[in-house]
Amino acid sequence: MRVRKAVIPAAGLGTRFLPATKSMPKEMLPIVDTPAIHFVVKEAIEAGIDDIIIITGRGKRAVEDYFDESPELEMHLEKKGKKEQLEMVREISQMADIHYIRQKEPKGLPDAILRAEKHVGDEPFAVLLGDDIIKSSPPCIKQLIDVFEKYNSTVIAAQKVPLVEISKYGSIKGKLVEDRVYLVEDIVEKPKPEEAPSNVASVGRYIFTPAIFDCIRATPVGLNDELQIADSLTILRGKEDIYAFEFIGKRYDIGDKFGYIEAIIDFSLENKEIGDKVRDYLSKSIKC
Repeated sequence: MRVRKAVIPAAGLGTRFLPATKSMPKEMLPIVDTPAIHFVVKEAIEAGIDDIIIITGRGKRAVEDYFDESPELEMHLEKKGKKEQLEMVREISQMADIHYIRQKEPKGLPDAILRAEKHVGDEPFAVLLGDDIIKSSPPCIKQLIDVFEKYNSTVIAAQKVPLVEISKYGSIKGKLVEDRVYLVEDIVEKPKPEEAPSNVASVGRYIFTPAIFDCIRATPVGLNDELQIADSLTILRGKEDIYAFEFIGKRYDIGDKFGYIEAIIDFSLENKEIGDKVRDYLSKSIKC
């Protein structure tokens, strides 16, 4: 069955970016001039997904407003003859069929995914975390869809990280079944480096079968009184095979301050309007 729907959890409080996120959703933090969540939605669309569910919470109205029509702004741009900007604004509101579901309180990623059950139904679906922006061709989530279509089972995105950083991720123990594809044998949530089964980390892209919903309901509350996706995946492994795919592309962890700055620098350098100026500025700054 074709993957037609995507779930984008966006209900987190963004405490690592306080005080900025006190008054704005972390998903709206700009990468140069474009909100982070725009890149995530665009990735799903470019992978052929046309039905997107964003899981929101209190204080996330700006996310909904961003993808909505803006008659006043459009009227202003049209009156001023700013055709290029007008076209850009209209294109954003027409990107995809986007729905919003409220998560009353942040209880972890599995709970956010569970909010989308009624909309997803009995279809396989994608999950894209807004903390990860991934530059790749084809899109990272499309790479996972291709693996899903081959194995007809849950697929999670994987990336090798320095062992000293594995405590930030789910660590995957797996059997390599073909190039970049692992059959998952275990996944340990945020282990100490010396206790990690590998340096292959689970990162923010998934293709799930509907079986995940019952597994989430059976998941015990874990660290910080939240559900942990590694625990849900462990339960799911008793029902079906799970595969991890080491995607091709560059990932920016914009939930981390340094990762966020990395993204801003790289996207700035590629920006036609300011790229040369940024490159010149960085070159002079490094010499100082």
